[in-house]
Amino acid sequence: QSEGGRGREGAIAYISSLCALRRKGCILIGWILFISELQILMLSVSKPLLSLSPLTAMAIRPPPPRAPTHYAPPHRRTSPFRSAARAAPSSSTAATAVSLPPSPKKVLVPIAMGTEEMEAVILAGVLRRAGADVTLASVEDGLEIEASYGTRIIADKPIAACADQVFDLVAVPGGMPGSVRLRDSEILQRIMVRQAEEKRLYGAICAAPAVVLMPWGLHKGRKITCHPSFVGDLPTFRAVESNVQVSGELTTSRGPGTAFQFALSFVEQLFGLHAVEDVDSTLVRQNKTCISLFCIMPFS
Repeated sequence: QSEGGRGREGAIAYISSLCALRRKGCILIGWILFISELQILMLSVSKPLLSLSPLTAMAIRPPPPRAPTHYAPPHRRTSPFRSAARAAPSSSTAATAVSLPPSPKKVLVPIAMGTEEMEAVILAGVLRRAGADVTLASVEDGLEIEASYGTRIIADKPIAACADQVFDLVAVPGGMPGSVRLRDSEILQRIMVRQAEEKRLYGAICAAPAVVLMPWGLHKGRKITCHPSFVGDLPTFRAVESNVQVSGELTTSRGPGTAFQFALSFVEQLFGLHAVEDVDSTLVRQNKTCISLFCIMPFS
């Protein structure tokens, strides 16, 4: 019995220990299950937060920072071809931009030893007042000449420097022996002949129409006048006694007393009647009838 009692007590103790172990295992397993369920619960809760819809994400996105007041938007780049086309001016604008004032009328007044000083200086002075670019050219070896009454005039350049230039007008003063010395200048002759052939203005006053123009044949087919001392040398049917005679491109006049009328006739032919009135008003002349004294004859 004693041995049987011990066996029964040992079995009971063994069973009790097993139950205790079972209880501990159940508790451990329970904690493991609890933790697993808690992890599953946390994943199920956090998953919607990780996969938000686009609208929800835009709603909760923080607003962009406001630009400062001095902020300038970036320059929008354009095509270089479009920029060039936009920058290119129209033809009329370009023409206006590059348009230049008209060049002044170029006038040649040749002088020599013995030239009538009043005629040379009045021609140059009046035409310069009108805006012409006047060149006094000497046919002598030097630029300084002594005029017919002792006045010394210094030319702008020698006649050789004008040989290849184009002039709107060549006006020859008279005086003796100046007219003869002008006639003997071959360079001046070539300039005058070319001037007549190219239908540009030319003229002579005092003795020059008879002494200079006639030997060169530049009077043919035209009405001309000159100083009374040389009228007999002119062709009878072409000679006139007007103070200023305009016949085609040729203009002639009589002498120092008509030099202003002679010069103003060229102002009218080059610049118009309004220019004559403007220049004449600066001369303060008493006789203002010079324009009505012009005798203009067509070329025949």
